[in-house]
Amino acid sequence: MDALMAFVFRAVDEVGATLNAALVVLGDKLGYYRDLAAHGPSTPAELAARTGTAEPYAREWLNAQAAGAYLTYDPPSGRYTLPPEQAIALTVEDSPAFLPGFFQIALGTVHDVDHILDAARNGSGFGWHEHVTDVHVGCERFFRPSYNANLIDSWLPALDGVVEKLQEGALVADVGCGHGASTVLMAQAFPNSRFVGSDYHEASIATARRRAADAGVADRVDFQVAPAQALPGSGFDLITMFDCLHDMGDPVGAATQVRQALAPGGTWMVVEPMAGDHVEDNLNPVGRAYYGFSTLLCTPASLSQDVGLALGTQAGPARIRDVATAAGFTRFTSVAQTPFNRVLEIRA
Repeated sequence: MDALMAFVFRAVDEVGATLNAALVVLGDKLGYYRDLAAHGPSTPAELAARTGTAEPYAREWLNAQAAGAYLTYDPPSGRYTLPPEQAIALTVEDSPAFLPGFFQIALGTVHDVDHILDAARNGSGFGWHEHVTDVHVGCERFFRPSYNANLIDSWLPALDGVVEKLQEGALVADVGCGHGASTVLMAQAFPNSRFVGSDYHEASIATARRRAADAGVADRVDFQVAPAQALPGSGFDLITMFDCLHDMGDPVGAATQVRQALAPGGTWMVVEPMAGDHVEDNLNPVGRAYYGFSTLLCTPASLSQDVGLALGTQAGPARIRDVATAAGFTRFTSVAQTPFNRVLEIRA
């Protein structure tokens, strides 16, 4: 009975956490976190007035956040405070600890669960393009801070001779580029190089083109709508894939296209979600989140495409090596990692 009740109360906590995903997105979109970070301890009436929202919603949101220890509450004054550490994680978009995008993609993913129910029953898939916008926007907002913190300063330098080529002037393809965060970062850092970003999702490419123009790099970045198996161009010194190989229906076909499109001595850089090679390696908080995304988002996306290999979000380096080897690559090295990503250098 004690074990049963312990599980029941754990489940109650899980329900609170599930609801909190929506509350974090709500607080992000309504500007509640940013307002609290800027103004300090506040009452519900003050928060509502400053953000132009209704006080009953502000009050209940504040209470829920205090109950979950996202905020602190001072009973004598009736004021709620966003601690400075939480403020960084919840309001500073260029911090590698920024979290609202993670909640946003999770909430968008859960929103489409009815489609996944149907897919699981009939063995079909559900495409990335079919999900609500929070999935696409939240994905970029989650991964972009990590790219900002690591891509130029540590991930690219970990590759053999690649930074030197980029400084001199290289041709680069960023496959599955989404909104173009990684492509634009590289283009800003290496003005002598030229970049081709591609993604099958037309709406994401439209966003990527706007981002390139806003960043002042549109003259050296060409974004194209194309699947990975139809990579536009050849003779690339570097081909990158950020958090997308496991989503592809035919990753071996994509890898084969990469090998054919690389220039002699070229490098394929694959950034994948952090995972070990065995289930037991991934039974941890990060693995739990990624297995959840794998069930509801990534595996259905793969199954919606031709072949439908369904590697899964927690594929692990051994399965990625198998993909690369099947495509004819012979050199495979794990060169960098963060709590959320592993960086792989692959060569012919």
